[in-house]
Amino acid sequence: MQKKLIIFVPSIEGGGVEKNLFIISNYLKDKINNISVITISNKFKNRFTGKINFISPKANFWNSIGRRKKFFVGLLLLLRELLKDRNILVFSFQGNVYCTLLCKLLGIKIIVRSNSAPDGWSQNKFKYLVFKYVLKSADKIIVNSLDFKRKFNTKFKIRTECIYNPLNKNEIIKKSKIKTKIKFDKKKLNLINVGRYSDQKDQLTLLKAVNRIKDKIKFNLLLVGRGTEKENLMKYIFKNNLSKQVQLINFQNNPFNLIRSSDIFILSSLYEGLPNVLLESQVLKKFIISSNCPTGPREILLNGKAGFLFEVGDYMKLSNLILNCSTLFSNRLFVNQFRCFEIILNFASLCHNQRYFSHDRALRGINWVCMHT
Repeated sequence: MQKKLIIFVPSIEGGGVEKNLFIISNYLKDKINNISVITISNKFKNRFTGKINFISPKANFWNSIGRRKKFFVGLLLLLRELLKDRNILVFSFQGNVYCTLLCKLLGIKIIVRSNSAPDGWSQNKFKYLVFKYVLKSADKIIVNSLDFKRKFNTKFKIRTECIYNPLNKNEIIKKSKIKTKIKFDKKKLNLINVGRYSDQKDQLTLLKAVNRIKDKIKFNLLLVGRGTEKENLMKYIFKNNLSKQVQLINFQNNPFNLIRSSDIFILSSLYEGLPNVLLESQVLKKFIISSNCPTGPREILLNGKAGFLFEVGDYMKLSNLILNCSTLFSNRLFVNQFRCFEIILNFASLCHNQRYFSHDRALRGINWVCMHT
């Protein structure tokens, strides 16, 4: 008898993890007869198709509670399902330690998909040890980059399966051609950052960098996202008179035309897993500047050969890299358009390694893990 599959993702916010969730869930529904998704964020229900059972609180009130509270409520919903039926396989996307602990106490098999590097986990030694030994009990752990896999092995001595995110190049290109209402001034250097407004994404470092050079070059910076740090970012923009150069807009289901219309994509994160947005920017042939955070950017950008890297939090280095790019792009605008555009294409093409874009192979790999756990 085939086991029922429960995908555990209590807080859906529309970022890279969620994109992977939608793709993986909608693929597995045709391979596994009985799939349920447990989440507190029911506003994304329409992104799941067909035969997927959606388990969430009915009241919209729960959408507004904090991330940690959503994890707790999600665990209660999961416990209820596990007590009704033990013939279940759990696939955890979030709250992996708590979800694993609950499953192991009840004798339930669990696959963990870890989405961010261990460097971003708690630095409290007791919590660190708890994380380590609980995760060791998971039946399978999937990570999404080779660097991530090495870190898991080095820090925890845990074997993992490396399966890259299921990205579809053709879909990204197609969506990038859908026009948006936001206009870009082509006489200025157009910078963009897409990501959750949070401590992890560290957009404050990016704001500090552009504040340092605001009187040296003409630029526009577009920040796209939502999250708990939005108010702090807006305060910094107002305090430093950056309102004319920096614009914050809300999360976009389709940010690809915005990325395509910009000149440079900048990632300022403290830690990642394998950032989808860098790969998507490469598909759209964008020049990339990224923090050298664990894990993903160094691997994607070939250790700095296919884009610029700066150390985490080093806003002075980042500002200098933007200035260097400004010289390049001013030539593209006014002097030698073809030559500079060719340089950008060459940078981007260095990273078009097919392992990152083997959409079907990634999904087949995840299906195989589900079938053999």
